[in-house]
Amino acid sequence: MTDETFQSLLQFFKALADASRLRIVGLLAQRESSVQELAVALGVKEPTVSHHLNRLKSVGLVRVRPDGNVRYYALNTDVLESMSKDVFSEEAIRSMGRDVQVDAWTDKVLRTFVVDGSLVSIPTSRKKRQVILDWLVTKFETGRRYPERELNAIIKPIHLDTATLRRELIGCGLMAREASVYWRTPNEDRQ
Repeated sequence: MTDETFQSLLQFFKALADASRLRIVGLLAQRESSVQELAVALGVKEPTVSHHLNRLKSVGLVRVRPDGNVRYYALNTDVLESMSKDVFSEEAIRSMGRDVQVDAWTDKVLRTFVVDGSLVSIPTSRKKRQVILDWLVTKFETGRRYPERELNAIIKPIHLDTATLRRELIGCGLMAREASVYWRTPNEDRQ
């Protein structure tokens, strides 16, 4: 999605981000109306309706038809159909996040809690702890079984509290244990 398209979409949603404007859109979807008719229907003053109509018109949602001294406003359904087809496609929506680093929060948590390959502390926040556990489990090979002593030998240089980390890895489903032998679980078994 181009920056221009993104800005247009942003303006479109800003124009709709008002209860009165949404009501106007709803009324205009039923039939065309004058400022006076809309003001009476909404129970607001005409200048307020004119302001909202101008905002909706600026994004192409409203079209105007003069009839003598009166102007009639109608919903421009062509804009809605175009938006639906072009902007709300799965690909277009996905592209809205392309310039955002998806893993920024995960990277920040890792930078905060992991220094030179060692865990500074075990996070108290469950969400942050999950990031650390997801990182820690990558130290173990999938399909390989680790006796508890070997598992501890891998965890200890990372953090001295091997018992807590073992328990957490099992508790969140990243590893399994049987008779003091541990292994990494397949992704689909994880919670």
